[in-house]
Amino acid sequence: MSTNIKTAENIVYQKPRLMNDVPMHYCPGCSHGVVHKLVAEVIEEMGMAEKTVGVCPVGCAVFACNYLDIDWQEAAHGRAPAVATAVKRLWPDRLVFTYQGDGDMASIGACETIHALNRGENICMILINNAIYGMTGGQMAPTTLVGQKTSTCPYGREPELHGYPLNITKLAVELEGTCYVTRQAVDTVGAIRKTKAALRKAFENSMNKRGSSLVEILSTCNSGWKLSPQKANEWMRENVVPLYPLGDMKG
Repeated sequence: MSTNIKTAENIVYQKPRLMNDVPMHYCPGCSHGVVHKLVAEVIEEMGMAEKTVGVCPVGCAVFACNYLDIDWQEAAHGRAPAVATAVKRLWPDRLVFTYQGDGDMASIGACETIHALNRGENICMILINNAIYGMTGGQMAPTTLVGQKTSTCPYGREPELHGYPLNITKLAVELEGTCYVTRQAVDTVGAIRKTKAALRKAFENSMNKRGSSLVEILSTCNSGWKLSPQKANEWMRENVVPLYPLGDMKG
């Protein structure tokens, strides 16, 4: 007599169901891939896969639609908050978020960002802040640190010439329409967990009509910074975090 014994397989980790099985174009060590994974996990866990609309504009984030199996709408450079506003007002039962870089949100899109937040639109804005223009060659961004070298300020950012870094998240705290403003990172396992919790809270705010949420995520750009992935994480912790401290700022 033979007996068939089935061994139970304990799955401890797997790729989120909403992540498409396609190669990513991001540079090795880039933080975008980690954030994509977290967004996919939160949407799936909330059961909102069929009712989510993401809006991505120009920059490294422009190809986010290739990687997450949800509905996406492309927006012109900086106009993601305006597009997200229209989508959410037309479909109030949808989970609507923007996925933007610091150049897109804090430079050409600063007007749309501030006014959408001030109106209290029931959307979540995700800001990937790597303090540089990553896609177009490493130019100075609004969030570039004083003294930080880029291709357009090779001797370092000088306030007298280039102005000071723009802290768009700090501005968002003062706006009446924002219900939740936070700054997180994804350089460690602990930081990743906190970022996921922040995204979940922001998405729930959107569905509960509490107003606008802004989740800034400090990111590395090792190609633009000309550092290895490990050194980029170290440089971020030593230089970027002191200027842009982590944690909840409102809500």
